[in-house]
Amino acid sequence: MHPIILYTLAMQRERELRYESEERRMLAEASALQPAGPSVARRSAARAFAAVSRGSAAAVRRLDACVADDLGRALAPAE
Repeated sequence: MHPIILYTLAMQRERELRYESEERRMLAEASALQPAGPSVARRSAARAFAAVSRGSAAAVRRLDACVADDLGRALAPAE
């Protein structure tokens, strides 16, 4: 391969690496500038929804136990 071609490929690769480095730096700067406020609100909302979900699951378990008891009594042989 001709030395000029190798030199051209090396220069092109260097340019790509420089571009990627600059892109990473800009992305890091942009992510650092974003406010951290919404994550607190999201976390609070997630905790509230989780509490509601746990409460409804407990209610469903209690209801299921009651229905199972009633069904067991209904299917039991009558004396």
